Amino acid sequence: MMRWAAILTLVLFLLGVCLPVALAQTTDGEIHDRVRLKLAGDRDVRGTQIQVEVEDGVVTLRGEVHNEKARKRAAKLAKKVKGVKKVINELTVRAK
Repeated sequence: MMRWAAILTLVLFLLGVCLPVALAQTTDGEIHDRVRLKLAGDRDVRGTQIQVEVEDGVVTLRGEVHNEKARKRAAKLAKKVKGVKKVINELTVRAK
């Protein structure tokens, strides 16, 4: 009985230490998907062709947008996504 109690205590301890760390980390793929969803759902930037790349939490935005407001808004939205460390905004404003 003491053996099972010790094993259960060890398992609970490991879950308490490891699980929060594993859940707190956001992968580049998750960041990519969340940034794309934010951009697609925003009225200022939806409908534009923005490529999103993520490497080690650094998001790079490339492509053309309709105006300067959309360019700035896209970067602001990307910065708000959990796990984003930095945004590199390489978006250009489409010539009229």
